[in-house]
Amino acid sequence: MSATATKRSAVSRRATANAALSGPPGTQPGTRSIRCAIYTRKSTEEGLDQEFNSLDAQRESAVAYIASQKNEGWSGVPDRYDDGGFTGGNMDRPALKRLMDDIEAGKVNCVVVYKVDRLSRSLMDFARLMELFDRKGVSFVSVTQQFNTTHSMGRLTLNILLSFAQFEREIISERTRDKIASARRKGKYQHGKPILGYDFVPAPAPFTGRRLVVNKDEAERVRRIFELYLEARSILRVADECNSRGWTTKSWTTTAGRTVGNREFDKSIISRLLRNPLYLGKVPHNGAVYDGEHEAIVDEDLFRRVQAQLKLAGERGGASVKNSTGSLLGGLVRCRGCGCAMSPSSASKKKPDGARTRYRYYVCCNAVKRGRQHCAAPSLPGPALEAFVIEQVKATLADSPQMSAVVARAIDLLREAAGARIAEQTGLRAVLERLSGEEPTAATRREIERVRRTLAAVSAQVAADADRLIDEDEVAGAVEAFDGVWNAMTQAERAEFLRVVIASVEYDGQTQNVSITFNPEASATETPIR
Repeated sequence: MSATATKRSAVSRRATANAALSGPPGTQPGTRSIRCAIYTRKSTEEGLDQEFNSLDAQRESAVAYIASQKNEGWSGVPDRYDDGGFTGGNMDRPALKRLMDDIEAGKVNCVVVYKVDRLSRSLMDFARLMELFDRKGVSFVSVTQQFNTTHSMGRLTLNILLSFAQFEREIISERTRDKIASARRKGKYQHGKPILGYDFVPAPAPFTGRRLVVNKDEAERVRRIFELYLEARSILRVADECNSRGWTTKSWTTTAGRTVGNREFDKSIISRLLRNPLYLGKVPHNGAVYDGEHEAIVDEDLFRRVQAQLKLAGERGGASVKNSTGSLLGGLVRCRGCGCAMSPSSASKKKPDGARTRYRYYVCCNAVKRGRQHCAAPSLPGPALEAFVIEQVKATLADSPQMSAVVARAIDLLREAAGARIAEQTGLRAVLERLSGEEPTAATRREIERVRRTLAAVSAQVAADADRLIDEDEVAGAVEAFDGVWNAMTQAERAEFLRVVIASVEYDGQTQNVSITFNPEASATETPIR
C-alpha cells in the first residue's frame, strides 16, 4: 500500500470515529451514539393476530423511552426482535437468538425491554445473557423498572426482580398442571393436541374452555383401523393399508395460522392410536384412567380384543423402551441409504433340544416403521458389527497420539463408575441406619430387608472395582492398556466408552461398507464387513 493510500485510510478512520461519537442529529456534540435494540415477548399466541397486540404495546413504550434519551445519543436499530408465543423459561427463541448474534457482531449497544421478565424468567439464563452483555459492553434497560446494572446495588435489585419472575413462572406452571389434573379427574379433556376422530369445540355457556365432540367421518376411520388390526394382526400392515387408502393423521390449524398434522401413518402412530383410551370414552392422566364426559368411538368389546391381541403379539410400536439387547452401538449406527437410525433388536429361535438361541442385530428404523419397501438395507448381525467396530477402533488409533487420550478417558469412566458406587454404598448405609431407628412395623422390616440386599450387591461391586481399576503406567503400551481397560469394563460401560470415542457408524446396504467417524478429530475409515 502506498503512503498516500495509507494517509487517506487514516483520515477515513478518523472520520468514521468522529461520526460514531457525534451521535444522531439533535444530540449534544461529543455524545457517543448508542444503538438500541428493542426486545419484546409474549408467552402465548393468543391475540397476536389483532391489529394492536401486546408486542406492539411493549415496543411503543420502548420507542418512547428511547426518544426521551435522544439528547444522550440513543437511537433505535431498524431490526425488530419480537418473540410471539414463546416462553421466557428458556432461551430457545428465534428473535432472542438473532439479538444475541447481533450483539456478538457489535451491532447493538443497548437492549431495551418493557419489563425484565420479557427478556427471561430464568435466573440461570438471565445470568448468561448478562455475561454476554458485560463482555460486549452492552447496557440493559427496563422501561418500567428503573435500575443501573453498572454497580452492585443495581445488580442486586435486578437479581431480586428476576428471582420473583422465575418464582412467578414456576407458580403459574404448578397451577396449570394442577388445573389440568383436576379437569382430567372430572373427565374433561380440554388441553392437548386434537386427535383423529374428535374435534375441539367451545364449551357451552356458562362454562369456559373447550370439549371433545365426535367427528363422524374420522370416527368411522378410527373404528376401521381397530378392525383392520384384528384382521391383519400386524401394526405395520395396518399402516400400509391406511396409507394405500390415502388416509392421514389429524390435521388442524394453530392460532398462528400454521397447519399441523396431515402425516402418513407409520407403526408408532398406529400403535399409539390403538392404545389410546380416549376412544373408549376415558381420559388418561399420569398413568390413571378416568371416565370421560365425551362420547366413545370404539365399543368396549372391540377395544378389549385389540388390547389382548397387542399383548399377545408383543408389539411395542413406537413406545420408548429400555434397550435390553445388550448392544454396544445403540444410538450410533445409521443407514446411509435412507439416513435413518438403525436400532438394536433381538430374536430367539428354539432348538430341537428345547433350548433357545438369542440373535442380536441392527435394523433400519425406516424399515421397521414403514416396511421393507421403504428401505431395502438388510439387518446387520450385532456381534459381527460390534467386533468389527472394536477392531477398527484399535487399528485406527494404535499408532496415534489419540490412543493415549482414549485410554485415559476409558480409565476415567471406570473411576467415575467406581466413585458412583461408593457414593451409592454410603447412601444405602445411611438409609439403613435411619430405618433401624424407626418403629419396627411390617413395612419397615420389608424395606430394611430390601435395602440390605441392595447394599450387599453394591458392596460386592465396590470390592470388584478395586481389581478393575488399571494404572496406564503399568502396561507396556497404549494398545495393551486399551485391551486391559476393555476387559475390565461391564457391557454398559463399554457402550458408554464407545459413545465417547465414536461420533457415528454408517452402514451402506448396497456396497456392504461400514463407515466409522471418530471423536474428536473425526477421522473416518470405510471398510466392507467380511
